[in-house]
Order: sequence, then structure tokens, then C-alpha cells
Amino acid sequence: MKNVLASLVLLASTSLASAADMLVTPAWLVDHRGGKNLVLLHVGVPADFEKEHIPGALFVNPQDLAIPRAEGALILQLLPPDHLRAKLESLGIGDDSRIVVYFGKDWVSGATRVYFSLDAAGLGEKTSVLDGGMPAWKAEGGAVVSSSADPASAIQRKPGKITAKPHPELVVDLDFVKANLNAPGIAIVDARKTKFFDGSEPGSMSRAGHIPGARSLPFETLVTDDNRMKSHAEATKILEAVGIKPGDTVVSYGHIGQQATVVYFAAKRLGYKALLYDGSWDEWSRKSELPIEKSPAKP
Repeated sequence: MKNVLASLVLLASTSLASAADMLVTPAWLVDHRGGKNLVLLHVGVPADFEKEHIPGALFVNPQDLAIPRAEGALILQLLPPDHLRAKLESLGIGDDSRIVVYFGKDWVSGATRVYFSLDAAGLGEKTSVLDGGMPAWKAEGGAVVSSSADPASAIQRKPGKITAKPHPELVVDLDFVKANLNAPGIAIVDARKTKFFDGSEPGSMSRAGHIPGARSLPFETLVTDDNRMKSHAEATKILEAVGIKPGDTVVSYGHIGQQATVVYFAAKRLGYKALLYDGSWDEWSRKSELPIEKSPAKP
């Protein structure tokens, strides 16, 4: 398999499709590695990236595309459109880029958060997530390289130019959520683990519980044991099981708006209108005047 992959990389086509599938396989990446406009984004921690990454990849962390952390402020809030565009352009990303996001180890929500950020910047149709991340790539015989041995890491990338229309409307605020708690056709979805949803554990937030009327859909239920996204059929059943109906708008939230992007990604891939409450439980739990619910203890 390794020899086959190596041969395919050498013969890779330079043409890339203009519209992206949201999820691509290692085999797809092999076939398109020669594309001159391909941008690979490695999501993880710097030390791991330095040790090994897919050749030519650039390192990115979800926080790089968020408002800088400040004492007392909400965590991981998406950059304003102009700032987000400038940050992406500094990575060499432009309107003609074909972008593939992958995680280095097992950080699925980090990869989907970066995907969401690119979608909000107007580049969703040019962006995919590598299913299974770098572990899947390596399992199929794909090459990895350290930063010191990667010639591409020494190249100064020319800044890109993005003119695509941004989509800040993909982020909803507190007022939107308050106004739509019981609105027909709006499914407020909590992507945190069940123990946080039911209020048995508060985590690091000020209050425990969930937004009234929210459906519990822990993000990891949408991912297989080897960190691949579950199939359309499986994901459809999971969403239906929590009462999400065809035609619903899915508004997801988590602790800080990262785990929620796994739900966002899955819902969008199934054809739902998907939105993200970026303030998430971090914001809702801070507002003492806002109601919360806790699930009854199981017998």
C-alpha cells in the first residue's frame, strides 16, 4: 500500500474540484496532493506538529481563528469577519484555495471548529475535513515528515486574497437563543457529555445544567471509535432519535463552542440548516437571570 500511495502522490493531478465534499478520505488526498492550490491545515499542538505532519501542511489551532483570550472574557469566540479574513490570508489562503483540515491525533472537535471558521469566512465550499485525520492517513501508508525535514515549512507563503462573502450569520447570539427556546423548527442541541447536560457535574462553568428545552446530543456519538465521522445513515438516526426533524434548523452549543461544531458539521452534511451558538454554556451559565434545567436523576 505504501508503494502505491507513493506512486499516486507522484502522479497526482494538478486540477482540483471547485466544490468540495465536506469529508474526504486519505485516498482522495493522495489523488489531489499535487494540486497547486491545495492547502493542508494540521490541527493540534505545536510539539506534535513539529514531530510529524503530512508534508506541506500548515499548523493551525482553533484559537488562532478566535478573538485573543482576555481575562474574564468568553472563550473561543470567532474573529470578526475582516480579522478572520486577514488571518486566513496570512496562511496563504485565497479564493482559489482548496482546503483540507485534519487533526494530528484525535482532536475531531478542533478540526471541525477550524472547518466552521472557514465556512463562516465564506470558504465552506472549498473546504473539507480529512476523515480520521492523520492516524487514518498513516494507516493507509501516507507519508509524514518532521518540520526540520519538510522543505515546504521553509517556504515563505505568499498571502492569499479572499473576496468570498463571509457568513457571520452562521453564529447566533444569546438573544437569538432566548427568542427561540420553544420555536417550532428550531432545535437547540447541547453537544456536551451527558453528565454536563443533566447537571450532575458543572465542569469549569459557574452553573450546572442545560439551556431549557435543549436536546442532548453528545458530540462523540457522531464519531466512531477510530475518530471517523459516522455514516449518513447512522448520523441521521442519531439526530432523529433526539427529536430533530427534517427541515429543522439545528443550533448547537457546547462548553465554549468547539464540541458543538461536530454537531454543526454532521447536521450540515446531512442537509440541515446548521448554526452555532458561539457563546455556548460559557455565556449562558454566567447569566444568573437566565433559566437552566437539570435532568432528573436516573433510578
